[in-house]
Amino acid sequence: MKNFVSVLFALCLLFFVGHSQAQQFERNVRTAEYKALQDKLCQGWNTWYNNSLTSYVLLPEGLAVSLCVATDDNRHYLKDVLKAADIAARPERVYPGLRADDGSYTSMKLHYEDIDLLIETATDGEDFIALVTPEKPSRNTLVIEAGIVYGKDGMIGKQGNELYARFSGREWNIAVTGEVCSEEYLTTTAPRLSVALDKKVGVYTGKRRSLQGIEGIVGSRREGQRRRAEAYGELAEPFLAMQNILAWNTIYDAPNHRAITPVSRNWNQNWGGYVLFDWDNYFAAYMFSLFNKELAYANAVEITKAITPEGFVPNFQSVSGYEKDGNTSSWDRSQPPVGSKIVWEIYCRYKERWFLEEVYDELLTWNRWWVKKRNNGGYLAWGSHFVREGKDITEGLQGAMYESGLDNSPMYDNVPMNPDNYLMELADVGLMSMYVMDCNMLAEIAETLGKEKDVRELKQRAEAYGKKLDTLWDDETGIYRNMRLDTGKFSPSLSPTNFYPMLAGCSSKRAERMIKEHYFNPQEFYGEYVLPSIARNADGFSDNDYWRGRIWGPLNFLVYLGMQNYDGLTDARRDLVAKSRNLLMKNWKKNGGIFENYNSVTGEGDDVHNADGFYHWGALLTFMGFLEEGYLEK
Repeated sequence: MKNFVSVLFALCLLFFVGHSQAQQFERNVRTAEYKALQDKLCQGWNTWYNNSLTSYVLLPEGLAVSLCVATDDNRHYLKDVLKAADIAARPERVYPGLRADDGSYTSMKLHYEDIDLLIETATDGEDFIALVTPEKPSRNTLVIEAGIVYGKDGMIGKQGNELYARFSGREWNIAVTGEVCSEEYLTTTAPRLSVALDKKVGVYTGKRRSLQGIEGIVGSRREGQRRRAEAYGELAEPFLAMQNILAWNTIYDAPNHRAITPVSRNWNQNWGGYVLFDWDNYFAAYMFSLFNKELAYANAVEITKAITPEGFVPNFQSVSGYEKDGNTSSWDRSQPPVGSKIVWEIYCRYKERWFLEEVYDELLTWNRWWVKKRNNGGYLAWGSHFVREGKDITEGLQGAMYESGLDNSPMYDNVPMNPDNYLMELADVGLMSMYVMDCNMLAEIAETLGKEKDVRELKQRAEAYGKKLDTLWDDETGIYRNMRLDTGKFSPSLSPTNFYPMLAGCSSKRAERMIKEHYFNPQEFYGEYVLPSIARNADGFSDNDYWRGRIWGPLNFLVYLGMQNYDGLTDARRDLVAKSRNLLMKNWKKNGGIFENYNSVTGEGDDVHNADGFYHWGALLTFMGFLEEGYLEK
């Protein structure tokens, strides 16, 4: 046992902020399989800590080894590293490279001030290893900080040229291959080691290692990840982009002991620690199903378990939000009902019955909720029922727009709210179509689980709302249209959601007409980059502001899933796949960006501030290519 120095640190870098009661929530986990799965996921070294991509954390202990950099004059110190859009003007630039989902290998290029580094990490059994390679020798400094995250119990310190950590009788040492510098003026109070960046530096825990030995282990892990990507042939680089953003955005939610994949680390910070969104995380689960079954299950289960006592999967679950009974969720609204479709597709890939058993009751409750709370004159409409005093009908409209997922779409400009039921006075083609799909997919799940009574109930609802959806067909223009319920008139605006009846199984004749007359129409949706979130000739398109004209991965993806139902749309489907992938790769190759949304004219993601630069559902633009090539077939 080492002699601990007089000053021992227990750095309680709390992963979340706010009241502790709001950090934990009750979720009804039914199966032993899922409990074991989360226990398995939440082990070992990985980039678990949200606030820095260069903090490597050991679970369950919470030991953090953070790689920081300081300029040679000590005037600039980079501790927290995040990937963001260039327009955000963060001081660092991150270019992500190959990495493993479980943290057994990671790589990135990091630019800060005049410092350019290749940072690679690996694991060797229970030990952590890093190899830091400067692009050119300099007098700048690599600083290795040790800390304890998530408020775990432990002790860390520095003795001689090593750091050490102690947790419940276990000890780790942290050392470097280079000569340790004396850096009294660094702007950090954490136990640390400093090494000049005049050559390669190795960092390691456990037994003493040479730089050559570290290079060998890192090189082996690198080669393994390279082979993994190359197995997808021409889709190797698109796979790297998609897998990369999902893996980097996977974090540890300590109060609830779970691995989750929120949309973006930047969003997590803005929401107090983490935020899960309804359809965003279902989409993440579906993408994970290509290559990581456990994380596919985890994300699908966790967003489903966020269901509210009223019975709907909320728009968001977060540390900060509307507090009620110790939970923080959007208590006034849900989001698009895509869960049953994605759960069914994941099940079809892996055929593990317990997964369906884990989420079925919540999905059925949610399906029934739409009929109880969002039925407006026999149609389904987006809504927002109030949970706080002092809200007025205008605020409710914005909540309903948030429920649609299309927060400021021109489709909803000037649409009134019904003051009696807090629903939009709009029969929504997109919602109706997704709901019919939800009924059909949930009926498949119910049949697999032997719940014949539920199957009949769900099929009856699918038929009933399918008939109501048919009344929204406009034969004059050849497309389904939203209808104002207060006037009985069709809405003039078109968006990709008007193609969603293909998800509900509309006739082949109608599907083919919509695609011919509207998808391939350059005045509306066609072009070098597709699909704009509102038709090019519609009011609001030129705003280029969020859902007012920009391209979004989930819209393209849902239209693609609809096209899959029709043999006669092969050419259109392949066109959408190719154009979507080209859009993503244009930005990925430029700066490693995968954006929340994209400019419909230029294809740029980095031209506005409200397009997060590392947002995982942007990868849907390339995920559909893996579906098209049959990688997820049963």
